[in-house]
Order: sequence, then C-alpha cells, then structure tokens
Amino acid sequence: MGKGYRLTASTGIHKGDREYQQDQVRLIAHARVPGCVMAVVADGMGGRSGGRKASDQVMLTAKQLFDRYSPDHDDASSLLTQIVQESHIVIKLTAISSEQEPHSTIAGFIINPNGDCHWVHAGDSRIYHFQNGRLAKRTMDHSYVQTLVDRGELTEEEANVHPQSNILMGCLGAEDDPPITHHVIPELKPGDVLMCCSDGVWHYFSPNELGSVLSSLSPREATEFLIEKARSRGRGGGDNLSLAIVKVEPLEA
Repeated sequence: MGKGYRLTASTGIHKGDREYQQDQVRLIAHARVPGCVMAVVADGMGGRSGGRKASDQVMLTAKQLFDRYSPDHDDASSLLTQIVQESHIVIKLTAISSEQEPHSTIAGFIINPNGDCHWVHAGDSRIYHFQNGRLAKRTMDHSYVQTLVDRGELTEEEANVHPQSNILMGCLGAEDDPPITHHVIPELKPGDVLMCCSDGVWHYFSPNELGSVLSSLSPREATEFLIEKARSRGRGGGDNLSLAIVKVEPLEA
C-alpha cells in the first residue's frame, strides 16, 4: 500500500440479551510487520460453556498462526485456510472431552503491507467491503436460508425473518469439514472499509445503512453506534454482538 494511506480500526463486543457471551473478536497488528493487520470474529455455539470454548479456540489458533506469518514469504489465503482447518480440529477434540457440542463460525481478513486484502469465512458471520459508502462485496452465509435465496425461493428480506434463519449448513467443530470461502481484494484504497461481524450485528441492518454509518463515522464511533442500534432493534431478544472495523483513510495533507 502506498505511503498515502493509513488504517484506523476498532472492535466492539456486547453480550446482547443473552445470558452468556459466546462471541469473540480480535484485531491483531502484526508484531514484526508494520501495516499488516488481521481481524477475526467467531460466533460460538453449543451449551453454556461449549460455544465460548469454541470461539476461544478460534482466537487462540488465529493468533498463534498469524504470529508466525511472514507477508513476504507466506500466502495469506493459505494461512487463513490453515486457521479454519486447525480451529475445526481443535474444537472437535475439545468436544470429545466435554459433554457439550461446541461449534463456531469464523470470519476473518488479513491486510498486507502491500495493500491487498484476503478474507475467509465459514458459517453465518459476515465480512463486508464498502467503497466510499457503497457495498462492493460481502460474504454469503453457509446457512439454510441462504440456499433458499440462491434457489430463488426467498428474498434477502424474507431470509432475515425466516424462523430457520439460524440453521447453518457448515461451521467449525461439526461432523463434516467446514466450508471455506475465500475472497481477495487486490488493492485497498482510501474510502475502503472492511467489517467482519457476527449475525447479532448484521441481522439488524441493510447494506445501505451499514455503508452510510461506516463512511460517516470513525471505526470507534461506528462500533458503538451499531451495537447500540442493534440492541434497540433487538427489542430485548438480541443475540451476542461482535464486530471489527478497519478503515483505509488518506493521510492528511
């Protein structure tokens, strides 16, 4: 990435109206490589502590592997695949030693110093890429309702309020290997914003709303605003909420 940009970033997390916090979110600046950043969200499921154990495993695995990552020699997409696969195996192993059935989603992206961005997801935690307030791309959920949308049987709006919108077609810790969907943004530019979040956040907003919030507010203000707004729209029935926002800004002249 040229010298003309800087990254600003923030994370937010709230347990919503749930008794337990099973979401986890981390934003990690690389220890040795300036301008290299990773953001990860994991939405844990399964029993009282099972979900939290699962999302903790994702964070631990992501951090360990990212610490060893070298942008000059390693491939970011391969690293993200490795994080998904290793988290999946570790979660399955913890399931053997505990009664619960721990599972987790993952949505994570890496921004390299050269300005490209790689992302991966499994489950229904999402990544959004906005350019100057407009949606450029988002992840497609590995969920039952998304397959209905793909087949033209439901609209996006109907999917959002569908009684089975929480059924996943794939995640970490399940019987089957997780689905792993990648995307690459060749070059980030000022005006680009990336957000990864759990369904407790995206469920309550249209892409247009997200775009205008993310373009008009700083990442810190945006995380606070989105959590507060999702909380009020959840009307006492809201899920755990977690999100990470990274904004590419021009250097002040």
